[in-house]
Amino acid sequence: MANHVSELLPERTFQYQSSLPLLPVPSLENSLLKYLNAVQLFASEKEFKATVDTVNKFQEGVGKELHQKLLQRAKTKKNWLEEWWLDSAYLEVRVPSQLNVNFGGPAPYLEHCWPPEEGTHLQRASISTWHTLQYWNLIRTERLAPQKSGKTPLDMDQFRMLFSTCKVPGVKKDTIRNYFKMEREGPCPSHLVVMCRGRFFTFDAVCDGQILTPPELLRQLSYVSECCEGEPEGDGVSALTSEERTRWAKAREHLISIDPHNNTILETIQSSLFVISLDETKPYSTPDNYTNVTLETLTGNPTIRWGDKSYNSIVFADGTFGCNCDHAPYDGIILVSMCWYLDQQIKATEGKWKGSEAVRSIPPPEELVFTVDEKVLSDISHAKQQYLVSDLQVVCYAFTAFGKATIKQKKLHPDTFVQLAMQLAYYRMHKAPGSCYETATTRKFYHGRTETMRPCTEEAVNWCTAMMDPTCNVSQCVCGLLVI
Repeated sequence: MANHVSELLPERTFQYQSSLPLLPVPSLENSLLKYLNAVQLFASEKEFKATVDTVNKFQEGVGKELHQKLLQRAKTKKNWLEEWWLDSAYLEVRVPSQLNVNFGGPAPYLEHCWPPEEGTHLQRASISTWHTLQYWNLIRTERLAPQKSGKTPLDMDQFRMLFSTCKVPGVKKDTIRNYFKMEREGPCPSHLVVMCRGRFFTFDAVCDGQILTPPELLRQLSYVSECCEGEPEGDGVSALTSEERTRWAKAREHLISIDPHNNTILETIQSSLFVISLDETKPYSTPDNYTNVTLETLTGNPTIRWGDKSYNSIVFADGTFGCNCDHAPYDGIILVSMCWYLDQQIKATEGKWKGSEAVRSIPPPEELVFTVDEKVLSDISHAKQQYLVSDLQVVCYAFTAFGKATIKQKKLHPDTFVQLAMQLAYYRMHKAPGSCYETATTRKFYHGRTETMRPCTEEAVNWCTAMMDPTCNVSQCVCGLLVI
């Protein structure tokens, strides 16, 4: 496999995995103390006293027994939480994934190189896809630099789940199928799936050991677009992935039962590197307003997204891009890392391909056609109806006045700044503290993902109160901020 990195990195992507510390079990006393501190800000004096009594009974009673069981479990597992978290947060959840679990939003190629010339969305898609394939190759050849917090290595296992990964529905519990392999582990899938107007196409992204160039990718994408142009829409089988999980699992079983070839198609989609969705909508508005793009990635046409896929790259007709990703195999920061890479590459090349325009003799994309019957069509119709969204509100603006560099110059952590800004905004509107969930990382531990932290603290509330007090001078507010 050819690569486009000029020098080898001194560290391999997964080299620290075996030496990462195990996820510790926090002490019962400390956990309960943190709980009480978080509750106290929102409970009345009577409510808080009752809560303290309940916590004390728990700590001296069943809490002790449960904590000992946790300690025993931690002796036999490198990450005592991993399996529970995956099952409870993702795989056992029965509500539709696409609207309730998946994450998505604008993708690179947005304010950079804007506006595009009319009709160049496929050309831009070919370049974005090419850079994405380079990222896949960096992970496959273990040349993506391992991430660190300072000098502390972070767990990189989730990067294995970014490509060739798909969730498969089960009647009671879903499963994750991951087909990705590092180069030293052997061959792995290298095909893409393109979805357009309810139809499916696939082609290999590698030819003779070389990743297809943007001109070659453009030819493949153009072929799919031309096949669908002016033709009736396909059956839209992918809408089934937006269904309630048990209903989707049963519909999938029926789909396989009527024709074994349907299972082959499902396997092709599941094992693909990722899905490219050719979307006919034009959601872009202004360089600082991502609302429409974000809304379309989360709630757009379900017949051109495979909701269980680890990565759907959505190509809009106006040249903007979005993504929709199943949350089960990895967290948002993994996608952010790839999007940052794509962003840097696109900016560096001015969003253009500057290499050879030659196109090798490669087979055109193959259409994947499901065999369907009346029940499948009825299931698709039901899925589309339940997917209609009327109560989801999205506002997504780009704040451009300043960024994290300015915040750091003031000796503040950007996250602290943003969390306090949200607390103050809520306090100004409601004259009360806002109960807030924030994700914290546990990736410095083996197979760590996320934990919950509560940014609404006593110190934060005191600072908000001071900011709202006209008698409190600026220096006092600044001192309070620095203490936090």
